Amino acid sequence: MPAVKLDGAGTQKMKTLDDCLMALSGLHALVERMASDVKNQRPIGMAPQQVKRLAVPLQGQLKGQFGMIADVVTSMILVVGRGGSDATKIRALREHVGQLRTALEIAQNRVKDKHAIKDDVTDAPADLLPDEAVASSETGGANPEAEPPEKR
Repeated sequence: MPAVKLDGAGTQKMKTLDDCLMALSGLHALVERMASDVKNQRPIGMAPQQVKRLAVPLQGQLKGQFGMIADVVTSMILVVGRGGSDATKIRALREHVGQLRTALEIAQNRVKDKHAIKDDVTDAPADLLPDEAVASSETGGANPEAEPPEKR
């Protein structure tokens, strides 16, 4: 399947979404490291502050074009700052990471659908003009000038 060509706005949105997915992978790694620390009964230390430090720029990136996804990041930041047990925080953070990944992938698909550039003549040979391509498809690919006059 050929790559989808996007218009200018679609290209910018896809770049934003790709950058956010990269930032989310770092955030996910940090959450999983926190979960490992909790499982091994070690203190999580400065990890909540690191989550906030990674999540705030992610929220800022998303706020302009994808406000509802930015709200999920805001909710994640609030969960990190709350009191409660570390296990509960880890569970909520994992849920937020999953929600964010799903929302970003859905947004990518929507951007591809909304901003795809349609190419009218895709099956015609490159050396044919659009009018010749239509005539060629109507006659079954035969060139009418190449046939003998008695068959026309």
